[in-house]
Amino acid sequence: MKNYFVNTPQLIKLFYFNRIWNFSRKKKELYLTFDDGPTPEITNWVLTELDKYNAKATFFCLGKNISSHPQIFKKIIDKKHSIGNHTFNHLNGSKSDVITYIEDVIKTQNIIEENASPKTQNTKLFRPPYGRLTPKQAKKIRKLDYKVVMWDILSADFDQSISPEKCLSNVIKSVKRGSIIVFHDSIKAKQNLQFVLPQILEYYHKRGCKFKAIN
Repeated sequence: MKNYFVNTPQLIKLFYFNRIWNFSRKKKELYLTFDDGPTPEITNWVLTELDKYNAKATFFCLGKNISSHPQIFKKIIDKKHSIGNHTFNHLNGSKSDVITYIEDVIKTQNIIEENASPKTQNTKLFRPPYGRLTPKQAKKIRKLDYKVVMWDILSADFDQSISPEKCLSNVIKSVKRGSIIVFHDSIKAKQNLQFVLPQILEYYHKRGCKFKAIN
C-alpha cells in the first residue's frame, strides 16, 4: 500500500484547520501547483503547456534549484505565476529539528527575494515537502507570515510504480471545484506529468474551468 492519500480525507483537513487545503467549491476554478522545481528538464515544458490555455499556477520551489536555475525561476515570475517556498533542501519536517528547518526556509526566502521583484506577489506561501510539518515548525512558519498551503488532490506523478493512465485517473476521479492539485516539475515525475498535464488542461478548459494561481 502506498504511503499517501490521493484525495485528502476531510478529517485531516479539519484537524489541521489553519492550513489551506482547497478553495471555494462554488466557482469553476482549479489551482494547479508544481513542487520541487525549477528544473530545466521539465519546468520550461510546463510553462509552455500552461500558456496554451492562459492557465496560471503556483510553483513551490526548492531554494537549491532556484540557485541552480535562476533564469527559469525568473521566467515563472515573468509569466505571472505565483511562487511558494518549499525549503532549500526538500527537508522532511518530521525528521528535522525546528532550528534547522526554519533556517532552511529562511535561506530559500532570501534566494526568492534576491531573484524576484518585491512586487511579484503580496502573500508568502509555504508548502512542506512530503506534507510533513511538526506543530512547532508550523507555528514558527506562521510567525514568519507564511500561509501554509497543502492540497486536496495528489496526482502521485512522482510515483514511478504507477502508470500515466493511473496518474490521470487520480486527478479526474477526485477533483472538485476549488481543488488544489499537486504535480511536480521534477525529473522523477516527468513521464507521468507529460502525459497527464495536457489532458487535464484540455479536459477542464472545455468544461469552463479557470486555472488560477494562489495569491
